[in-house]
Amino acid sequence: MTDKTTSHPASLSKGDNQVAGYKTVSLLFGVHAHQPVGNFPEVIDDAHLRCYRPFLQTLHRFPEFRFAVHFSGWLLDYLLQKFPDDMALLREMVARGQVELFGAGDTEPVLAVIPEQDRVGQLTRFSDKLEAKLGQRPQGAWLTERVWEATVVPSLADAGIRYVTVDDYHFLCAGKEASQLNGYYTTEEGGKPLDLFPISEGLRYRIPFSIAHEVVGYMEQLAGQGENACAVYFDDIEKFGIWPETYEWVYEKKWLENFICGVLASKKIKTRTYREYHAEAKTRGIVYLPTTSYIEMNEWTLPAPAAARYAGLVAREKSAGRYEEHKAYVRGGIWKNFFTRYPESNWMHKRMQALSLRVAGLSEKRRTSDLLDDLYEAQANDAYWHGLFGGLYLPHLRRAVYNAIVRLEAKLDRIAPRKLSVQADFDKDGFDEFCLFNKELQAIVKLNGYAGVCEFDDYRLKHNFGDTLRRQAEHYFEKIHKDKKGGKHSGEGIVSAHDRIAFKHEISSSDLLTDHQPHGLFIDSLIHYGKYLPIDSYALVNTTPASMQFHAEIEQGEVTKAITLTGNRIDAQYTAKRHKGKVISVRLLLAMPCCDGYAGRYIDADNRILGGFGALLELSKTDRLILDDGVLGGHLILGASQAVSIYAAPYFTVSQSEAGFEKIMQAVEITVQFQVGDGALSLWVESKEGNVQL
Repeated sequence: MTDKTTSHPASLSKGDNQVAGYKTVSLLFGVHAHQPVGNFPEVIDDAHLRCYRPFLQTLHRFPEFRFAVHFSGWLLDYLLQKFPDDMALLREMVARGQVELFGAGDTEPVLAVIPEQDRVGQLTRFSDKLEAKLGQRPQGAWLTERVWEATVVPSLADAGIRYVTVDDYHFLCAGKEASQLNGYYTTEEGGKPLDLFPISEGLRYRIPFSIAHEVVGYMEQLAGQGENACAVYFDDIEKFGIWPETYEWVYEKKWLENFICGVLASKKIKTRTYREYHAEAKTRGIVYLPTTSYIEMNEWTLPAPAAARYAGLVAREKSAGRYEEHKAYVRGGIWKNFFTRYPESNWMHKRMQALSLRVAGLSEKRRTSDLLDDLYEAQANDAYWHGLFGGLYLPHLRRAVYNAIVRLEAKLDRIAPRKLSVQADFDKDGFDEFCLFNKELQAIVKLNGYAGVCEFDDYRLKHNFGDTLRRQAEHYFEKIHKDKKGGKHSGEGIVSAHDRIAFKHEISSSDLLTDHQPHGLFIDSLIHYGKYLPIDSYALVNTTPASMQFHAEIEQGEVTKAITLTGNRIDAQYTAKRHKGKVISVRLLLAMPCCDGYAGRYIDADNRILGGFGALLELSKTDRLILDDGVLGGHLILGASQAVSIYAAPYFTVSQSEAGFEKIMQAVEITVQFQVGDGALSLWVESKEGNVQL
C-alpha cells in the first residue's frame, strides 16, 4: 500500500538549499545489514530480535523519514523465509518510497579480490533478487568493508550500478578537503563512470553512540555549506542493537526514536534517499581514489610489528593534536595484505580462484546455477580476514567456505574431470603442491620439505579436515597484557566497540604463544634434522592407489616416507634405515566441526568413550582411536600398524571481536609417538560417513 503523502520526493531547492527561509542539508541515511554465510541460525535469530525487527518496526512508524538499506543476499534469503511478516514491512516501505534498496555482491564478497566475471555475476544476481522479492532494482551499491580499488568500477558499471558509498577518508587520501565532501563525485576506469558518495566519519562515530539531540545539532551545523549540501551516513545496522550496550540504548532508552523525531522536527535537515538526491544534484567533479578501506581496516591488515608501529604513530599524532590534519597521510596497509598475513586465508583464496577459472572454462550450458551457488558462497568475505569484525578466526565461517569449495570441486570433477597429475604452486608461496585424489577423498601434499598434507577433503562429507589456523602474534595482544579490567568510559552516551576492552575468556600468557610449524597431517619430528625430497611423484600419482614418496638423509641414516590415498583412507608409511630405536613424533591437526562442543567424542579400540575433543587425552600401546563428530555426521579412525602412544589436546587461538578477547578451539591436535624398528610403520586416517553406534 502506498502512502500518497510520502510517495513523491520533495524537490531539492536551488542555490543555497533554501526551504521556507532556512538553509538546509539533505540527510542521506543508510544502513547495512549482514550476517556471514555459515553463521549459526540462533545468532541470526538473536540479531533479528535485537536489531533488524525493532529497527524496521521503528522506521515503519515514520514514513516521512527516508533512508537506504542494504541486506546482504544470504541474510535477506534467510529473513524472507524465517520472518516474512517483518520483511513485509520493508517491502511496504519500498513501495511507498520511503526506502531505497542498495545492491552488492550476492554473498557479500570483497569485489576487488574476486575474478571480473564473478563480480558482474554476483552484482547482477543480487539486483535481480531485490527486484523480484522487494520490488526495486538498485542503482546504488554497498562496497563490502568499503574496500576500494579502481578495478571494480567497470564491473559495477556493467552491472547497472550508478553510485556507491565509500568513507570520506578515501577522499581525504586523494587530497580533498573535508569542507568539500558534502556532495557526490564522479570517477571512471576505462571510460566507464561511477559516482561516489563520501560517508561522514563524524556521523559514523556519533551514530548511535552520542546523545540523539547532539547528533541532530551536529548535522544542523552542516546546513547550507554549499549548494545542495548533503550529510552522508551509511554504516552497519548492527550498531543499532547488537553491539554491546546498544539494544538498551537504541530501543529501550529510545535513542533511535528520539533521533528520528529530532531530524523530522528540524527545519534545517531534510531526509532523502540517495536515488532522489542523485537524480537532482550535480556531481562535484572528477576524482580518483587510492586503494584503501576505512581507517581501522588499514591497521588490521598490517602484520603485528607494523601494526604496533602504526598504532604508536597514530597515538603520537593524536597526542600532539596533529592527527585530524595528518590522518590522510598516516596510512596503513590494504585489504589484500590479509593474504600475506595469514597463509590460511591465502590458501583458501587461491583455491577459490582456481575453481572460478574451471567454472569460467565451461560452456554456458554447463555453467549451471548450482555451480555458481557454490562458487559465490566460496567468495563470501568474512572468513578471509581478521579485525574487530572479520571471521577468519571462526572455524564455522571457514568451514562454510570450504564446504562450498569441496562441493564445487566434486561437481566439476564429475562434469569436467581433472588430469590425474596436478602439481602447481597454488598459493604462490614458492613451493609446489601435489594433489592426490579419487572420488571420495583428496589429499594435497605441500612440497616444502615437511612432506605433510595441508588439505584433506572428504567429498561425501563436504569437509576439509585440514582447515586449521596457526597461532600467530597479533598487535592487540599488548592490550591483554596491559588491561584485563575492561574498557572505561566517562560522560554521556555509550562506548563504541572500537574503544572497548573486554574479556570473554580467561587468557594466560601461554595462550599467546605462536606456532611456527606448518599445520596439516603427518608433520613429523624428523624434519628437525633434514628435509624430505619427493621421489618420482608424477609416475607414482598415476598408479592406483595414488601415492607420493619422499626421501630424507638424516644424520647417518635415511628415511623414506610415502603418502598414499586409497578409497576413503590416507596412509603415511615410514621406513627408516640405520635409525633403529629412534623415537619419532608425528603431528596431526584435524578440524572437527564440533570442536569442544558436546557432540564430539574420542572412542577407543574397545568402543569406550574416552572424553570430548576439548579434553586432554593420553593413550599408550594402542593402535586405534576414533574421532566421532555429531555436527559433521561422520567420524575418523586413526590407526597404526603397531602399538603407538597417542596424545590429544584442543588447539586454541586467541582473538578479538566486538564482544572482547576470546579463546577459540581451532582443531584437535594429535601427536603419535613410536620407535623405529626393522620394518615399515604405517599411520592412517580413515574417513567414514555416519556416527559411531555404541
